[in-house]
Parts: sequence; structure tokens; C-alpha cells
Amino acid sequence: MDALLVVIVVAAVASVLCWVLSLITRDTSWVDRAWSIVPVVYVWIFVAGAFADDRGSARVVLMGVLATAWGARLTFNFARKGGYTGMEDYRWAILRQRMRPWQFQVFNVLFIVCYQMTLLVLITLPALVAAEHPSALTVGDAVFIAAFLAFLVGETIADQQQWNFHQRKKQAGGTLAPGFATDGLFRYSRHPNFFFEQAQWWAFYAIGATAAVASGAGVIGGVFNPTIVGAVLLTVLFIGSTIFTESITASKYPAYAEYRRTTSMLIPWPPRSRAVAPQS
Repeated sequence: MDALLVVIVVAAVASVLCWVLSLITRDTSWVDRAWSIVPVVYVWIFVAGAFADDRGSARVVLMGVLATAWGARLTFNFARKGGYTGMEDYRWAILRQRMRPWQFQVFNVLFIVCYQMTLLVLITLPALVAAEHPSALTVGDAVFIAAFLAFLVGETIADQQQWNFHQRKKQAGGTLAPGFATDGLFRYSRHPNFFFEQAQWWAFYAIGATAAVASGAGVIGGVFNPTIVGAVLLTVLFIGSTIFTESITASKYPAYAEYRRTTSMLIPWPPRSRAVAPQS
């Protein structure tokens, strides 16, 4: 069973579907709605392929479980914010206003659909590495699986804290100083949820690399195998997205400039000073 070919075909169909739906509905958030779902499908295709080729292992199954846990949590958080009820990401609406119609459609095809949907395949490829290098679990697996779960818990906490803030803000009539979350994990990072999201996929890559190393692949082809490109490009995407998001936030809330000066952008780190009073 050529699992990679199956994944490529599924990804191509999903990409075309997202693009067509974006044209029909004039809503470019279809990739956002697929974001937490298709990677889980891809990983389990790799798991099924491994067992079909008699190369199944506990490691590749655990990677399927971890991907499923990631997808379930992210899907829940996206759904409760109205992501599946036809609400478009506000950032796409802003970009649409800043571009000519044809420019936005080029951006839609090349970045929103092609880049992001390709990225969702790339971040799951460590599961293919694990499928191709079946071996017994090692201490390295335990370390990186524990790290993945810790990052998953961290993102869950961060998203819940952000959700709680916005619920309080909604109850207060839409105004709650300073206008953005600064307590809890947001005291140490302006975007702790973004940090933990990326960190999970770096841990996922490390599990695949552990499989390759355990099979004797060595440093090149093992520790630094080509599937690292998925985690790297995901980080690039998040950095760019964070910068754009912050430009919007800073234009809305004057206090954000001081918060940005004193608080780490992504990596949780003790703040230089308490620049913004906690929400009440």
C-alpha cells in the first residue's frame, strides 16, 4: 500500500474542495475548518499503510493517537468559537479589503489553499518515517511523547484562559481593559497557544526521527531527516501570522505596545515588568 500516494490524493481533493467552496461562498476559511481534521486522517493513513505492509509498530500507532488528541482538542476549540458556523477569519476579511479582487484570489489559491494544505501534509510525514522504520520503543520516544502531551496540555490551558477572557469581555459589553488577555500563561507569552501548537509538531517530528535513529539511520537521515521541513515551515507560518495579528491588535488597543515591549512574543518567559493591570 503506497500510503504517501493515498495521502497526496486525499490532500489534492481536499485542497480543490476548499478552493471551490471559497469561491462559491466567498468565505476563505475552509482551510481553517479542515486544519484540525485532515492531518489526523493523513497520520492514520500512514498507520494503516504500515500495518498493511507488515511494518506496523507501537510507535506509529501512538503517533496516530497523539495526532487524534491534537485534532480533537483543536476542533473543539475552533467549534466553540463559531468556526464551523460560517464565520470567516477576521484576518482574511482585512486582507481582502487591502487587496484588489484578483490579487486576493491569487493569494487565496497560492497561500491560503496550496501552501497551507501542503503544509498539513508535511507536518504529518514523521509518521511515515516511523512507519518505514519499525522498531521497539525507546527512552527517546517516552521523552518526546511526554513533551507532546505537555505541550497539548499547555495549549489547552492557554486556549481556555483566552476563552474565559473573551467571555468576560462579552459579558462586560465588549469592553474589558486592557482589551486583550494578559493573565495566566499570557503573562509569560503574548501567544502561548501559538507556541504550544508549534511545539507539538516539533515533538511529533522528534518521534519520527527517533524511529529513524533506532533503525540505524544516523544523524543525517535520522536526527535531521527531510521531514523537518514541515515543522520549520509551520514555525515560519506562525511567526508571519503572529506579526500580522499583532499589527491588527496594536492598532485597536494602545496598551498593546507596552505589553509587546515587556512580554515574550511566543516562548513563555518571565516578563520584564508588569506593564498591564490584570483583568477584573
